[in-house]
This record gives sequence, structure tokens and C-alpha cells, in this order.
Amino acid sequence: MNWDPNGKPRKPDFLGIGAQKAGTTWLSQMLGQHPQIWTPPFKEVQFFNHRFVEEHRQWLPWHYKRAKLNLQKRYDAKGEDMPEELGNYLERVTREPMFTNHWYKTVFAPAPEGTRTLDVTPEYSTLPAEGVDFVAKFLPEAKFIYIIRHPVDRAISQLKMNLVRGRRKPASVEDWLAEVEDPVLTDRGDYQTYVPRWNAHFGPDRLLYLPFGLIARDPLGVLRKVETFLGLEAHDYRDMGKKVFASDRSLSVPDVARARLREKLEPQFDFLDQTFGKEFTAQFR
Repeated sequence: MNWDPNGKPRKPDFLGIGAQKAGTTWLSQMLGQHPQIWTPPFKEVQFFNHRFVEEHRQWLPWHYKRAKLNLQKRYDAKGEDMPEELGNYLERVTREPMFTNHWYKTVFAPAPEGTRTLDVTPEYSTLPAEGVDFVAKFLPEAKFIYIIRHPVDRAISQLKMNLVRGRRKPASVEDWLAEVEDPVLTDRGDYQTYVPRWNAHFGPDRLLYLPFGLIARDPLGVLRKVETFLGLEAHDYRDMGKKVFASDRSLSVPDVARARLREKLEPQFDFLDQTFGKEFTAQFR
């Protein structure tokens, strides 16, 4: 582990803020390989959304319980004991009081001297205006990465994830149409609402937007662009073309349900074209 057990609490230098189901896990795994970057042993710290999005607090205990369990499973699968330093760290960051300003800085304390720290939490992209204002004041020098995915593709990916987690499988077209009416599918990809909030505080020197489709077509090009933006040296990454989460092929969304999602998300396409230009939006897929 690239680990300093005596490290002092510090704020993150870089944040991946979204969007959900738009390659943030891939980004976290790639940058986690970079020798100049330190990431927490679990993705998604969830600090700012805990503070400003009340409904997220309902599932955050599950998030941290799952993170600890998954880490333990990795060591069990290798027949190894979890390192004592890691166990102590997990005990510390999951002990009350959590989600205070000091707690957030403690999350990044093990980062060795000379490295920069990264928090990738896609829920941050959905912060209300006062939340983004707080981020700007709390992290006056941080840089941010926001990956934009085709609105319908993103919603369908989220829908499939939610169905798998809920152990549901729509049995009819009517059931599918009912599923796509879930407002959470349009909320997480509501670029028209969220992007202006971030642009109000951060210019292109602090906030980098990336089109999702480039990850599949040119992953190294994406990482080189990220390295340049973050001021990192070029690194030789492993498994750049590997999919992090395979799509569930047993869940085939009917065309009529896709069409309904397209209808609901139509304003997003106009907004994205006007904000980023057609050359950018053409790279969503």
C-alpha cells in the first residue's frame, strides 16, 4: 500500500464529481494507479452530498458497510489478513462522528508526502446551489472532472443497476414504462440543472468536462488529457480498455420504454448542444 500511517488530515486536491453511470469508477481505478495520486481504499467518500442532499443520508450507512465488507472480501479471497494499518484506518473513518469537516480531511490523511489526493463521488454533481457554493469555499484550489454521458444511455444504465439491486425484472412493456417514470433516472442526468451550478463557480482551468464515449474509443487519450489538466506526469496504465461493470444482458429495455426516456430527456440534448457544442456531444457514444 502507498500509505503513510502517520499522515496528517488534509483536503483532497482533485474530485471526480459525476455523472453517475458515466465512467467515474473507471477514472478512479486508472488514476489510482498513478504514483502521484493517492485515493482512499474505497471509492465515493460522499461528504458533500451527505451535508446537502438529505435523502442520500438514508443509504450512506449501507454504502460504508458495503465498502468495509468488500475490502475484507478481497483479502479473504487471497487468503491474506487485512493489513493492520488499513484495518485501523477503516475503524477510524467509520466511527462517529462522521461527515464533519475534520472527518473528511482525515479520510485523506494516509496520503504520502508528495502525492496529491483524489475523491471520486458522482453524487457530488447533483448538489444544490448552496452545496456547490460550499465546495468552492471549502476547496479553493481543487480541480474537478465531470464526465458527461448520452442522457438516455446513462438513464438506461442506471435503470438496469437499480433493477438488479432491487431484484426486480419487469415482466411486460407496461412494467417497463412504469419503471422509466422513476424520477431518479432523470434527476442524476439533469445536466441542464447541474452543469450551470458548477460553471458559476469554476472555469475551464478548474473544471474539466469529458464526453463518455471517448473512454471506450481512446482511453489513453482521455487519461493524457486528464494528466495535463491535473498537472501529472504521463503514466503507463494497466487495463485501460477493461469494462468495470458489465451490462446485464438479461435486461433488454423495450424500444417503447427507450422512446419514453428520450421524450423525457429531450431538453437535455438541446442544452448540451448549446453548452458544449455538437462536436463534444457527438462523442457521447
